[in-house]
Amino acid sequence: MADPLDKATSKAPATLGEGCLSRYDPDDMGPETGTEFPDAAQLWEQLQQEPDDKPKPA
Repeated sequence: MADPLDKATSKAPATLGEGCLSRYDPDDMGPETGTEFPDAAQLWEQLQQEPDDKPKPA
C-alpha cells in the first residue's frame, strides 16, 4: 500500500534527535517552509502587556 502522506501538499521539515529531544532541523527550514515571522517580537510584547483575566486557582 502506498504511503498516504505522499499525497499531502505540504510536509514537515526534517528533524534532529529522537523522542522528547526531537526538534526540527534549522538547516532544513526557511522562508519557503513558512518559518518566517517578522512580527513575532511585536506579538510577544503585546501578549506580555495584556492583563491576565483568568481566575487563579485557590
